[in-house]
Amino acid sequence: MLPIQMLALPILVASASMPLRGTDGPPVPAAAPPVAPHAEAPAAAPERVIVDLAILLDTSGSMNGLLDAARQRLWAIVNDFATASPLPDLRIALLTYGNNGHTAGSGWVKVHTDLTDDLDLVSQELFAQTLDGGTELVARVIEAARTGLSWRSGENPLRIMVVAGNESADQDHVVPFRDACRAAIADGIIINAIYCGNEADTIAPGWREVAQLADGMFASIDQDLGAVAIATPFDDELTRLSTLVNATYIPFGTLAESGQMRQTAQDGNAGGASGWAGAERAVSKSAVLYCNRAWDLVDACRDASFRLEDVKAEDLPEGMRTMTMEERRAYIAGQAEKRGQIHAQIQESGRRRAAWIAEQAAEARGPSFGDVLRRAIRAQATAKGIRFPVDEPVASAARGAAEAGDSGGAGEAGHRGTHRGTVGGAGGSGG
Repeated sequence: MLPIQMLALPILVASASMPLRGTDGPPVPAAAPPVAPHAEAPAAAPERVIVDLAILLDTSGSMNGLLDAARQRLWAIVNDFATASPLPDLRIALLTYGNNGHTAGSGWVKVHTDLTDDLDLVSQELFAQTLDGGTELVARVIEAARTGLSWRSGENPLRIMVVAGNESADQDHVVPFRDACRAAIADGIIINAIYCGNEADTIAPGWREVAQLADGMFASIDQDLGAVAIATPFDDELTRLSTLVNATYIPFGTLAESGQMRQTAQDGNAGGASGWAGAERAVSKSAVLYCNRAWDLVDACRDASFRLEDVKAEDLPEGMRTMTMEERRAYIAGQAEKRGQIHAQIQESGRRRAAWIAEQAAEARGPSFGDVLRRAIRAQATAKGIRFPVDEPVASAARGAAEAGDSGGAGEAGHRGTHRGTVGGAGGSGG
């Protein structure tokens, strides 16, 4: 029997290599590579699609399973986006509600992070959460996210809220949830609603209406399934490589110490949650979307607008302060090369891990928080022109269904009831 310890299907990782910058000055014709006859000039790289994702979690006393799932699933979300084309410009925010530790004046809602690409900060806040029974005001947290976060405009941005909880969506007598949802979609913000309970419950239709009113997807889940994952023989190696790559970071500036400490702490949080989460975080750290340019010189130097000459000597690590500018550049380049080599090892282990999981015969179960979150986000990102690779397990299942259909068994197999909850669009439920 397959060892099951923590969360759902694997996410394949994209290459972490950054686009190459051109050299200064005009190209030298003699050094140009040969061009095949009639070859067309390479197409310009597509612009990155803006993706702002706000996660709104009920942290009242009964939501342990949901919180644990979110902690473990964060890095899988990042890994999934890292496989997309064009590569999204991703930021994530975290809000919680229904917690007596928050203030009554806020409707028991708290914004823990604004929309940010500092993924370690989001992870830090997730792991800092504690549960405390309270009044769960779904409309209030939606309104706080709509008005309190720095949503970007740009061309055709993807703005998503994911709100999850297990009490009625209609408890707020100050802000009607229908008004909050209509205001969100009027601002171009989609709301996906995840009800942690049985779809047959009398309060489930309210959660479905949240999604309907804001063009989102509705899901009914067993929150405890969100913390189920498959342990693999590659998890320990990926965790080791994740620790090893930290030595290639060069902290600088006012955020040097806090940034480095946060990175190490979030390695510990992910690994402590599960081997699965630690492995997913390792894969995330090898991808382009994991960037620490605010405190790491290697990442900062990949930004065309960054000028190493502007960094004061006292803001550098002690060992770099007496270096010449050429020596500093060489040192940074050397650390970048070491990081690239470790990233390549992580990506190879990540691919082998994904293949190992795909070969296992997991038992049928209901949809988890991670399953429905991934499905909804992928569908909405695809509508914005973001493409994802087809999962081999999904493709295999589709081929199997087609073969069963040829033999007359597809209809029965396709409707066999194994799920405790349902996942579907706002207008109805479905697989």
